[in-house]
Amino acid sequence: MSKNTSSSAFRKIDVDQYNEDNYKEDECGESQSPPVGPDEKEIINFLNQYPFIKNSIEALKTVLRNAPISSRNQMVKDAALNIVMQVLLSVKSAQIEEAVNALDRDQLDILMKYIYRGFETPSEGSSGQLLAWHEKVHAVAGVGCIVRVLTDKKRV
Repeated sequence: MSKNTSSSAFRKIDVDQYNEDNYKEDECGESQSPPVGPDEKEIINFLNQYPFIKNSIEALKTVLRNAPISSRNQMVKDAALNIVMQVLLSVKSAQIEEAVNALDRDQLDILMKYIYRGFETPSEGSSGQLLAWHEKVHAVAGVGCIVRVLTDKKRV
């Protein structure tokens, strides 16, 4: 039989900290300078130059390369979304496939994140264009891209 002791030292241990289901975001990521997102003026310059398809692909690559994924500032993320939506909606439907084929896997994943984020806040005529982008990205990147986007904790 056990003895009744007055020791309460066992009660000071936080057993929840050892639970593997207890998730805490890394705090060290924000100590670096927060990303500011893509430069809007640079993107507008790309979109206004003459060989439109080449420059729109470069604008898309620049926007995806400078995506503020690790930023916690929602205003920066919203501004980046507006720029990405400008680029996506400016590309003609016949040129989407060429633009998607010019991207690498990481850029396709980021693009898919922006497509889903664009579905969250639809504007006039954007849903059909975003569905076309989604179809082309899915054709190139496959289901794995969708799974990576939906399971990733870093949002755009």
